[in-house]
Amino acid sequence: MSLSVPAQTPPPPSSPPPGATASGTGTPLSLQQAEAIAIKNNPQITIGKLRALAALQNVREVRSALLPTAYLSLTAVDSNPGGRITAGLLNNPTVYPRAAGGASVTQLVTDFGRTTNLLSSSQYGAKAEDQNAAATRADILLVVDQAFYNSLETNALVTVAEQTVNARQALVDKIQALTNAKLKSDIDLSFSKVELARAKLLLLEAQNNYQISLAALSAILGYSDEQNFQLIEETTPINAPPDDVAPLIQQAIQQRPEIKALQFQVESAQKFGSAEHDLSRPTVNALGAVGEAPVRDDHIPNWYGAVGVNINIPVFNGFLYNARAKAADLQTEVQRQSLLDTRNNIARDVRNAWEDTHRAFERLAVTQQLREQADLSMSLAQARYNLGLGSIVELTQGELEKTQADIEDTDAKFQYRLTQIVLAFTIAAPK
Repeated sequence: MSLSVPAQTPPPPSSPPPGATASGTGTPLSLQQAEAIAIKNNPQITIGKLRALAALQNVREVRSALLPTAYLSLTAVDSNPGGRITAGLLNNPTVYPRAAGGASVTQLVTDFGRTTNLLSSSQYGAKAEDQNAAATRADILLVVDQAFYNSLETNALVTVAEQTVNARQALVDKIQALTNAKLKSDIDLSFSKVELARAKLLLLEAQNNYQISLAALSAILGYSDEQNFQLIEETTPINAPPDDVAPLIQQAIQQRPEIKALQFQVESAQKFGSAEHDLSRPTVNALGAVGEAPVRDDHIPNWYGAVGVNINIPVFNGFLYNARAKAADLQTEVQRQSLLDTRNNIARDVRNAWEDTHRAFERLAVTQQLREQADLSMSLAQARYNLGLGSIVELTQGELEKTQADIEDTDAKFQYRLTQIVLAFTIAAPK
C-alpha cells in the first residue's frame, strides 16, 4: 500500500490518558493517539472524504432534471416597420420594434422512469463512495497499528540486546579478574570477549531497526522528520483466538466496506442500465411563458402568455440507444463478477489471518517454554563453569541460546498482537 505524507507537519500528540505511564524522554504516544493523528493528517483519508462529497453533488445534479427550469428574458428589437425576414431562419417573418420582458418555465412531466433511475444510480454511487472512504480509513489504521507494534517490538528487542551486553560485560569482567589471578586461561577470556562483541553487534542492529521503525511510524503519522516517541504499550490481556473461522468469514462479508461499496456499485449499475433502456421511451415536457411589452408596435398587445406540451418520441438513431443499453448491461455484469471475486478473496484473507493467529498463539507457549529452558540451561552452565566442571564453550553456548530464546519469546508476543490486528481488519471489527 502506498501512503502519501502531507507537507504540513501536524502538531505533537496530546498528553497520554490518565493512568498511562511511560519512561524515557520521548513524547508519550499511545495507539489511540497514533490512530487519531493519522486520521486527521493522512491525505488519503481526506481524498476519500472529498470524493464522497463530490458524489453527493452528482446526486443533486441528476435530481435537478426532475425540478422546473425557470429563466427571465429581456428583449429589445428595432427594425424597419413592416420589414420581413426573407432568408436565414425558420421564424415568424414579421419583426416589430419592441422592448419586452418575461419569464419562461419548463417542467419534465415524464420520461417513463429514465431520470428517476439515473437519480437512484447516482445515490447508490454516493453510498459506494462513502464505503470506499471507510475502506481507506481502515487501510490507514491497519498500517498505523502495524507500524506502532513494529516499533514496540524493535524497542523491546533493544532492551533484550542491552541486557545481553550487560550480562556478557559482567562475565568478561569476572573472567578478566580470574585470568589476572591465574585462575582462568586466556582462552576463556578470549571466548568471553568474542561473545561480548557479538552482543554489541546485536545491540547495534536492534537500535538501527528501532530507528527505522520509528521513522516509518513518524512518516505514516504525517511528520516530515523522525519523532522521538515514547510508545505506550497496551496492557490488555492476551486472549485465545476464535475456534471457528466460519462466523468470522460471515462477519467480514457483511461488514467489510469494500464489499458494501461493490454492492452499491452493482445497484448503481443496474439502475443506470434501466435508465439506458428507458432512452427508447417518449419524453413529455410542459412549457409556459408570460411577459409584458411596455414598448411595442401597435400591432403587438402589451402582454403575452402561452402554455404547451412537447412530446419527443425516438424513432431511429442508428442503434445508438440499443448499444448504450447493451453496454450498461455488460457493465452491470462486470460489477457483479467483481463483487463475487472480492467476496472470495476476503474469505480467503480471513481464513489465512485466522490460521496465522492460531499459529502465533500456539507459538507463545512454545517460546515461553524455550525461554524457561534456556534460562535453566544458562544457570546450570554458569554453575558448572564456576565450579570448574564446565568449559567456556559450554557457557557461551548457554548464553547464545538464552539470548536467542529471549528474542524469540519477545518476537512471539508482538507477532501475536500483529496477527490479531490483521484478523480484526479482515473482519472489519469496529474501532
